[in-house]
Amino acid sequence: MLLIATAAALVCGGIAWSAGRQGVADACWAAGTVLAVVPSVVWVVRALRRGRAGVDLIAVLALAGTLAVGEYLAGALVAVMLATGRTLEATAARRASRDLRALLEHAPRSARRRRGREIATVALDDVAVSDVLVVGTGEVVPVDGTVVTGTATLDESALTGESAQVERRTGDGVRSGVVNAGGVFQLTATATARDSTYAEIVRLAGQAGAEKAPAVRLAERYAAWFLPVSLGVASLAWGLSGEAVRAVAVLVVATPCPLLLAVPVAVVSGMSRAARRGVIVRDGRALESLGRARTLVIDKTGTLTAGRPRVLEVATAPGGLSPTDVLRLAASVDQVSVHILAEAITREARDRGLALSPPIDVTEEPGRGVTGSVDGRRIAVGKTDLPSAELPRWARTVDNRALLDGATVAWVTVNGTLTGAVLLHDPLRLDAPHTVRRLRAAGLARLLLLTGDRPEPARQVGTVLGLDDVRAGQLPAGKVRAVREECGRAVTVMVGDGVNDAPALAAADVGVAMGARGATSASEAADIVLTTDRVARLADAMDIAVRARRIAVQSAAGGMAMSLAAMVAALLGLLPPAAGALLQEAIDVAVILNALRVVLPARGTGGPPLAPAAERLIHRFAAEHESLRGALDAIREAAGLLSIDPGPRALAAVHQVDRLLTERLLPHEYAEEHQLYPALNAQFGGPDATETMSRAHAEIERLARRIATHLALADAAGALLPEQLDDLRASLYGLHTVLRLHFSQEEESYFSLSS
Repeated sequence: MLLIATAAALVCGGIAWSAGRQGVADACWAAGTVLAVVPSVVWVVRALRRGRAGVDLIAVLALAGTLAVGEYLAGALVAVMLATGRTLEATAARRASRDLRALLEHAPRSARRRRGREIATVALDDVAVSDVLVVGTGEVVPVDGTVVTGTATLDESALTGESAQVERRTGDGVRSGVVNAGGVFQLTATATARDSTYAEIVRLAGQAGAEKAPAVRLAERYAAWFLPVSLGVASLAWGLSGEAVRAVAVLVVATPCPLLLAVPVAVVSGMSRAARRGVIVRDGRALESLGRARTLVIDKTGTLTAGRPRVLEVATAPGGLSPTDVLRLAASVDQVSVHILAEAITREARDRGLALSPPIDVTEEPGRGVTGSVDGRRIAVGKTDLPSAELPRWARTVDNRALLDGATVAWVTVNGTLTGAVLLHDPLRLDAPHTVRRLRAAGLARLLLLTGDRPEPARQVGTVLGLDDVRAGQLPAGKVRAVREECGRAVTVMVGDGVNDAPALAAADVGVAMGARGATSASEAADIVLTTDRVARLADAMDIAVRARRIAVQSAAGGMAMSLAAMVAALLGLLPPAAGALLQEAIDVAVILNALRVVLPARGTGGPPLAPAAERLIHRFAAEHESLRGALDAIREAAGLLSIDPGPRALAAVHQVDRLLTERLLPHEYAEEHQLYPALNAQFGGPDATETMSRAHAEIERLARRIATHLALADAAGALLPEQLDDLRASLYGLHTVLRLHFSQEEESYFSLSS
């Protein structure tokens, strides 16, 4: 309203002046000036009550000065300038907070509950755990739950910032706040509305606002010295020239809107940009501090790792069942257990496409494992009663391997005989290595891992990621001490997701919680919450914070420099009040528009989004990697047999490897080379990004052909020859190593690009 009123007064005065009515023009311009003086005085009083003085006080002096010396046109221009600055600030704040408000507006208010054959709409607060809800096409999932039947196609962009739709099958968890992008599906509630994911995010979004960051307070401190400088220059201009008009001209160009508008606009715009990437920032202080951070302290489980166990390898006793058979039997028993390791074994078997048999006479002993009958055999999965010294040689080898890999062992017993073992570990997130490199590029000089886990897996993660320090076996009190030590050296960010991380998050300069699956207490203690279960969002937030701070300082410094130059020109009589007002208006608009650049993506970062065809290919080959994990186990198993019993059984195992290579693995690599890599080359603008992987394909094919040649020689001789064993064993172990490294590199470099 102030902008409309002052602009109308300026335009009416211009019309009157062009018609030769100077008196009417001056009256209109003076009226516009007075209209701006009244709210400016109110703003000054409010600022003084908060212990602030600066921009509005200079504006009042400039407006009053133009009225006093009869420079009504200059006064009207200053009034429009002031109103424009306020309007731009409000517009920027509305634009910047639009993504945060969208979360609140997106919150569901009711749900359709099914009881028997009846479906009724009920208030969201009336939904109880275990209620069956019906979610229609385009509707928002009201509470956390699991899919009852069929497949749900969901748009999770409101929570994660990812545009790609995801599918959840029967039994899969679904978070509240996502949109049903497919057909109608039914959901069993696992939490009430108050305890659901979206309610927590809405609460955080309600707290997130454009609070003053330290950089904003720094701008106000600059204004504290800018005010006396402005008054001093104005007094000097009046004293040297004896003309009050020069002093008024100085005050007109001294109104430092860039100083106090550009910084908050940049900070709030950064919060908006972060919200679009699935990062909720509680206040401007957190974003500004993140932009100055030099140390990162990070938890391991659920942050750098997936947070849930996964099968690393299946080992078997010599002369017994194959790894596939051991896994199938173990999963058949474990499918009725809710233990986290049992779920991992069952999930692995299903991912490999194994047909599980229904178990009978199942018993589960807490802390020991599950026992049941499968296909007429008594199967036990869990701990073994044998002391380490009494374990057979192959089992001691498994124990040693588990120690080196930081893995957990689930022993498999068939009819009372130790037959196999399933090694499980918490795998590194696919995007973790790339994220660490991005964090270092953003300015973090020290990365420290704090975890309550054992030293072996912690050190392994630290080595793979190139972290500066690793501290294992940390209790919450120890984490707090370590974080405080780091805070004493530099601005420190702490990232965690569990209940035990909450004290350390609160102690850090900036606490970041992995909110997608993290504990509520961690989110409560954090300054920033990642609403998506991707650690890469932390690097996104860091990039945004650094850029927002840089642009804020750039805008404020640039605006002040231009204002000081204009003040000197006014002091020398080169800039009359009216022209000075126009110049200051241009300066204000320029720096605020520059600050708004924070909302836009930075040039040269992120790259173009994946093309749909490339996205589909990545999903396809990622699924094939999962199904081929059994082939890697078979390769290592065959190599091990060559050392233990290089007879017919070992030859049969190598033949099995050759079939897996010929029928599954080599076709997979060929398809990657001729379908996936060309799509990625088009995405990245050339073949440079895939050249190394293509070389790995050639090495895999070379080793496969070498193994096939050994088999041809053995078949001709009727058995494996002694002179073949060393080279064949080296080829198998070499192939296993190359494949593991190649799979890991593809998953890190390419598959992690997919949402």
